[in-house]
Amino acid sequence: MSEHVMEAQNIKMYFGGVHAVDDISVYVDKNEILGIIGPNGSGKTTLVNVLTGIYTPTEGKCLFNGQDITGKKLQNMTGLGIARTFQNLRIFKALTVMDNILVGQHLTISNSPWDILFHGKHYRETERKARERAMEALELVGLEKNADDFAGAIPYGAQKRLELARALVMDPRLLMLDEPTAGLNGVESEELMMLVKEIQQRNQISIILIEHNMKLMMKLSDRVLVMDAGREIALGVPAEIQSNPVVIKAYLGEG
Repeated sequence: MSEHVMEAQNIKMYFGGVHAVDDISVYVDKNEILGIIGPNGSGKTTLVNVLTGIYTPTEGKCLFNGQDITGKKLQNMTGLGIARTFQNLRIFKALTVMDNILVGQHLTISNSPWDILFHGKHYRETERKARERAMEALELVGLEKNADDFAGAIPYGAQKRLELARALVMDPRLLMLDEPTAGLNGVESEELMMLVKEIQQRNQISIILIEHNMKLMMKLSDRVLVMDAGREIALGVPAEIQSNPVVIKAYLGEG
């Protein structure tokens, strides 16, 4: 059996007496979308923050393609093929759309001080390739015509697509999305998530998705992890989750 793309093994994340994540074990396989749902404060974002090295867990391990990456910082994970977006936008509004994409790429580009100072041949070639990749990412999300616009001047929905493009330009094998439709209306949310699904299928990448829109979550996810108070209360395919009485009581507020 092939190794899981990402695997969390018995993750615990304690902040003093607060058990934000309490013994969670879960995995995502190749070309799979794992949804994570739960009430506010259930530990969803904290779990993703552990998986991406923002937090080092109190206990447990994070494995990527079988490699222990526990506590490895996100900027050092991009070379492995891991990228993420955040619940709150982290774009540079004073930069152009194109420059926002280039900033992310420069974390992985190696130029000597000489090349940077004098714009040597290697520098020019890496910059050309970076711009080509940036434009490809913008085309994927439908923002190629906005490349020279200031990021702060484009609509909020487009800013969300820009953040997605900035993650995609790293050519990830695993993409983590933390509430990508937050702040969007129903039509914008549907369009963005259908775009995510299209990109996921085209590029055959794995996705870990935190999302409050239950309709979209059940439509997109292959499996769903339900958390409450830091613990797993259910894990299964969408049909199982929707009919689980514990989930209905804890999250859907019905019954």
